[in-house]
Amino acid sequence: MKKYLLLFSTVLILVSCASEKKFVKNPVDIMIRDMNTVPEFSIILYDMEVEGNYSKVYRHQYQVISELSDELKTETTEWQEVPKDFFAFHENNMGMEIASKDSTGKVSKSVSPAGYSNYIGNEKYGQWRQRDGGSFWEFYGKYAMLSSVFHMMTYPARYSHWNDYRSNYRGYGRSYYGPNVNGRSTYGTYSNYNSKTRSNSSYTNSSSFKNRVNSKVQRSGSSAGKSSANQKRTRSSNRYTSSSRSRSSSRGGK
Repeated sequence: MKKYLLLFSTVLILVSCASEKKFVKNPVDIMIRDMNTVPEFSIILYDMEVEGNYSKVYRHQYQVISELSDELKTETTEWQEVPKDFFAFHENNMGMEIASKDSTGKVSKSVSPAGYSNYIGNEKYGQWRQRDGGSFWEFYGKYAMLSSVFHMMTYPARYSHWNDYRSNYRGYGRSYYGPNVNGRSTYGTYSNYNSKTRSNSSYTNSSSFKNRVNSKVQRSGSSAGKSSANQKRTRSSNRYTSSSRSRSSSRGGK
C-alpha cells in the first residue's frame, strides 16, 4: 500500500511540475499562419530584450510589411514573449528580415537584410541609381516610406550586396549578413549597420550587448595582430632564405 501511495505522490509531483512549466509559442509562425491570405509580406526582427536574472523572460518586437490590393502597410508589433531557444537562434538577426512571402506565394525563413527579398531590387518599387562610384537602390516616390523603414538614408542599399545575396544565398536558403568589415558583419545584431541605425534599441543599449561587442572587437584585433606578426615572421624568413640562397649561389659560382 505504501508503495502505491509513494508512486501516486511521485506522479502528482511530476504533473504539477509539468503544469507549472510555461509553454511559449513561436510568434513568427503564428503571424505567418494569420497572414495566410496576404499576397506578400516581410517580417523584420525590430528589437529584442531579456528581462530578469535567474528566471529570464525573452522578448521580440517585430516590424511587419504587408501588401494587399497594391497598398503597402507597415506596423510594429507589441513586445512578444518568445522561447529561449528561439531567442538564441535569432540573437544575431536584429534588424534583419527573418520571414517573408513573395508574389508567387512562397514563404521563406531565410535571413536577409531588411527589404532584400521583396522590395529592394524589385522594379515595381524603384530602381538602381549610379552615384559616388557605386550603384544604390532608390524607391519611387509612392514607396518612399520604405527608405525610412530600411534606414536607407543612413545605410544605402548597395547593388553589390544585393546581387551577392540573390546570386549566392537566397536560392540556397542561406542567411546573408554582407561582407565583414574590421571583424564585424555589415548587417545583423552586432553589425556596423545596427550601430548606426538602432541607437534606441533596448538590446543594443544593454550592458550584455556592449560586452559582447567589445569581446568581438578584441578577438578581431587579436586575430589581426597575430596575422600581422605571422606576416612579419614570414617576410623575415623569406629575407633570410633569399640571402642564404644568394650566398650559396655565389659560392657555387666560384
